[in-house]
Amino acid sequence: MLISRLWGFPATPDDEADVTPARSRMTTPAKIGIGCGGCLGLLVLAFVVLVVIALIVGSSAEEAEGPRPGSSASSAPQAPEAPSSEAQEPGGAESSEAAEAPEAVETSAPASEPESSPAPVDDSAASDSAEALTVLETLDIKGRAPKTGYGRDLFGPTWHDVDGNGCSTRNDILARDLTGIEREDGCSVSSGLLQDPYTDTAIDFTAGMDTSAEVQIDHVVALSDAWQKGAQQLSEQQRLVFANDPLNLLAVDGPTNQSKGDGDAATWLPPNRSYWCPYVARQVDVKAKYDLWVTQPEHDRMAEVLRDCEGESSSDSGSGSDQSSTRAPAESAPQPAQEPAPAPAAPGAAFANCSEARAAGAAPLYRGMPGYAPRMDGDGDGVACE
Repeated sequence: MLISRLWGFPATPDDEADVTPARSRMTTPAKIGIGCGGCLGLLVLAFVVLVVIALIVGSSAEEAEGPRPGSSASSAPQAPEAPSSEAQEPGGAESSEAAEAPEAVETSAPASEPESSPAPVDDSAASDSAEALTVLETLDIKGRAPKTGYGRDLFGPTWHDVDGNGCSTRNDILARDLTGIEREDGCSVSSGLLQDPYTDTAIDFTAGMDTSAEVQIDHVVALSDAWQKGAQQLSEQQRLVFANDPLNLLAVDGPTNQSKGDGDAATWLPPNRSYWCPYVARQVDVKAKYDLWVTQPEHDRMAEVLRDCEGESSSDSGSGSDQSSTRAPAESAPQPAQEPAPAPAAPGAAFANCSEARAAGAAPLYRGMPGYAPRMDGDGDGVACE
């Protein structure tokens, strides 16, 4: 009631109980102050925690980045970093070797064969007698088919540019097998040196009307022989490829090639006996490649030669690089059956016909060589009695 009078309000019965509410109103502000103080403390504590977290995160980031260049901290750990620099040296060496690799290729490029020539055929690989014997046993054994209908044109144009390099196959093989070659018009081989595998003699080759036939390109498996042993079933394109396949072609001594004619291994082998193994092995590879067969005598002769190669290779392994000691007796070794006879007795005289040329073992005949006559060259390609 006193308070009511002080404030100018009339007294009410409820004013008698105002002591408790008044006390309550007086304590409310105090409680509010204490609560705000607690909130402020929480805010300060949260701020401190955030600062501590920021410091921890910042120090961790600096440790991950490593010491900064020029700082005192970067100079201290330099000692343990030395091994890591040594560990990087092998990597640097590998990088330098990789950079030098193209130089090595460029250095070896001039020694390679001209781009227009086929890659050399490795006779050492072809002369693996054990492998050749295995392949030989996969070939069919049949009799000769009739030669009826055979003609050189059935194997496409002579020395057709099958690989499309702009050069004839003959010039490709000359460039592959001869050394020290000189070319005309970028393709035609005008001169070079041939180490003839059939006779083991060196032949200086010079292109010309009277000299080109001194080096001829031999079909290791003769076209006529192929025709009688499966090539009739090949397509025209397959026969064209066969006639120009570098695997089946060798630059050799001209007269020796003429003496071969279309003989197979049963009737003719090179005079140089040391070349029998790679020669027969290559014939086997060619016949296997084109699915051609062999006759029984041919198969037996091939097998005999290849079996002998195993003994020769073991005996030659201790002879080093001295080839003269092994080749001397080879030249006097007996030749296979049906050794061909020489050309006609009268110098420059032509054979009466192809039958006579074949009987003398001189077929096929090449233009410019003894025994050749245009009348026997039916297709006019410069090769008679094919």
